[in-house]
Amino acid sequence: MLRFMPVGDSQTIGSAGEHTWRYRMWQHLRATHGGPFELVGPRETLYDQQAGAPVSYAYADPEFPRAHLAGWGEGWLHMAPLIEGAVREHRADVLLVALGLIDLGFYTNAEQTAENVAAFVEGARAANRRIRMVLLPVIPNVRATADAPFAAEVARFNELLGKAVADLDAPGSPLLLASPPAGYDLHTDTYDGTHPSASGERKIAGAFAEAMWQAWGVGGPYRP
Repeated sequence: MLRFMPVGDSQTIGSAGEHTWRYRMWQHLRATHGGPFELVGPRETLYDQQAGAPVSYAYADPEFPRAHLAGWGEGWLHMAPLIEGAVREHRADVLLVALGLIDLGFYTNAEQTAENVAAFVEGARAANRRIRMVLLPVIPNVRATADAPFAAEVARFNELLGKAVADLDAPGSPLLLASPPAGYDLHTDTYDGTHPSASGERKIAGAFAEAMWQAWGVGGPYRP
């Protein structure tokens, strides 16, 4: 049994009524992974924008196995202290991590965020010394088109993330840096300049899927 834990911010938890990229990944693994697998994590809900809280179970597909570790407004800063306990409790084998936008937007600069990446990796390995992780670079959102200092922080962090993956990679606990989702367009792949639409969900899932397939032979080529 291979256990995948999606970890992320608002782009990963999703909102009421959505499928989420987690669902698209589940579909992909059902079609391509030649063995048993699970999505695991301590949380299940979507974010309810009217309630202003993660209290919704209104997935577009109600039969979707919904476990995750994602939170609206949460980043590396928030997940680094949680990951050891979550990995240990849910026996995760692979972490699919999409974090950083909220950190850079509100909490930490690129260098500080990279320090939290290292703390996150250390915590995950403390719970499972053979944990595998796929890290997605930050996808610049609409703010980056008008806020040059923010855009520069995003670019700088993505450079540091690549360096962290190279420095922290280990034979028994490999790290992968996924490629940015190919052809990602804020006008068509998001509904508000930040949060993915259905096409954006598929492209994010595809970035994770292609990384795992090409590096580890997990799953197969991504076919939306």
